[in-house]
Amino acid sequence: MDQKNTPQTHGGGSSPATTPGAQRRILVVEDDPTIVDAIAMRLRAEGFQVQTAGDGPAAVDTAEAWQPDLLILDVMLPGFDGLEVCRRVQAQRPVPVMMLTARDDETDMLVGLGVGADDYMTKPFSMRELAARVHVLLRRVERATLAAHTPRSGTLRLGELEVDHAQRRVRVSGEDVHLTPTEFDLLVCLAHSPRAVLSREQLLAEVWDWADASGTRTVDSHIKALRRKIGAERIRTVHGVGYALETPAPAAPAADGS
Repeated sequence: MDQKNTPQTHGGGSSPATTPGAQRRILVVEDDPTIVDAIAMRLRAEGFQVQTAGDGPAAVDTAEAWQPDLLILDVMLPGFDGLEVCRRVQAQRPVPVMMLTARDDETDMLVGLGVGADDYMTKPFSMRELAARVHVLLRRVERATLAAHTPRSGTLRLGELEVDHAQRRVRVSGEDVHLTPTEFDLLVCLAHSPRAVLSREQLLAEVWDWADASGTRTVDSHIKALRRKIGAERIRTVHGVGYALETPAPAAPAADGS
C-alpha cells in the first residue's frame, strides 16, 4: 500500500472537538514524504495535532472527517491538485489554508488566493518560518472569531464600499464580497486610514505580525487578490512605497443661483 495516500496521525492526545483548550488540528497535504514528515515533526514540536494526506481525494476526505483548524496544502498533488482541494474544502466549511508551491510563480499564488487560500510559501522554505506563519494565521482567525461575537459596531462606508468590522462582512454596491480572513484584515487596515499611503512594511506588521520586510511579495499578491474582489480602482499603488485605499472625492458645493 502506498503510505503517502493514507492519512496518518502524528502525536497523541484526545480529540480537540471534545476537550476544552485542546491542541489545534493541522492537516498537511503533501506527496513528498520527506517534506511532509519534516513539517509534521516541526508542527508537533510546536504543540499541534497533525494529520497528513498525500493526494487530493485523501485530503478532501480527511478534512471532512477530521475538521482541521488549518490546512497546509501543496499545489501539485496526485488525484487532483491543491487548488481543487482548496475549493472543495472551502465549500464544506471555511478553514484557513496555507498553500505551498514549488514554483515562484505569481499566477499560481493569485489563483490560490482566489480560491480561498490565506497565505502561501514557495519551496524551499524554512520550517521556522512555516511555524511562525501558522501561528500568525491561527491568531488572525481567533481575532475574527472574537470579533464575530462582540456587539455590532457601525459599518465603515467609503462610497460604494461597506466594511462591517464586527460581522467581518464586506459589500460593494450592496453586494456581499467574500474575503479570506487575511484579505479582510488587509482591507480593514487600509480602510482605517483612507487615502493615506501605507508601506508594505507597515502592512506586514499590522496584518501579518511580521517584524521584518521579508514578505513584501506576500503583501503585493494579497493586494492583487483583493483588487480582483473589490475593484482595482479602489486601491492605489504608490511605487516604491506601498498602497492606499481610495475614497470618493467630496462633492463640490453647488454654485448659488444654479
